[in-house]
Amino acid sequence: MTIEKVNIRGVNISNVTMDEADAFIRERMENDETTSVYTPNSEIVQLCIEKPEFSDLINKAELIVPDGIGVVKAAKILGTPIKEKVAGFDLGLRVMKMAQEKKYPVFLFGGADETRCECGVSIADQCVKVMEEKLPGIVFAGTRHGYFKKDGEENDETIRLINESGAKILFVCLGCPAQEKWIDANRDRLPNVRLFMGLGGSLDGYTGNVKRAPKVFIDLGLEWFYRLLCQPQRIGRMMSLPKFYFGTWMYKLKKK
Repeated sequence: MTIEKVNIRGVNISNVTMDEADAFIRERMENDETTSVYTPNSEIVQLCIEKPEFSDLINKAELIVPDGIGVVKAAKILGTPIKEKVAGFDLGLRVMKMAQEKKYPVFLFGGADETRCECGVSIADQCVKVMEEKLPGIVFAGTRHGYFKKDGEENDETIRLINESGAKILFVCLGCPAQEKWIDANRDRLPNVRLFMGLGGSLDGYTGNVKRAPKVFIDLGLEWFYRLLCQPQRIGRMMSLPKFYFGTWMYKLKKK
């Protein structure tokens, strides 16, 4: 399956629908091909603009889906429209459904450890419990929290755990850009893993520890605003959104 990519200010976004992204991943799994999936939103694309070396890293992935309405709008502004927003959170759920059907072992890597969770159970282990109830028969190969140094002995131990687990699918939920950098640095050390998913805070969403925006906010492209209402401390990060939007208009005008 060939995927068209659209360059949005240096990031090669895959021009796919959710169904097409799902089909692409399934096909590559069936063909035993290694695949990395990244899910840049406006904030991440803006980071790529400011740090081109990170853009180069992102562009190595086989599938780069537009996780945010801002990326879709930017594509339209630039005259290179893409089909639709493909939320990483939802794509991750599709992948778990596929794993349930095909019995692909899944390893969850990221989130807070048990000492940082009120219930005394790590976010990844909470996610396993939730998903085993929602998707009976899904196979989880193992979990690892994200609170450790990503190089040296601790990282070597993580690589060993994943390799020994027999995982075919690895969810790497360390936040951007840490997760993409980790996948790029360690992908070749994990020869049995066929699918690497960089999914930020999705584990917190799957467990219900962080509530997703109501459907009306999502449909209106205001999921970012809901997050800001729930987490006002994100205001600094959110400043990248208007910077990206208006910067894209200026970029278009300069190219004329």
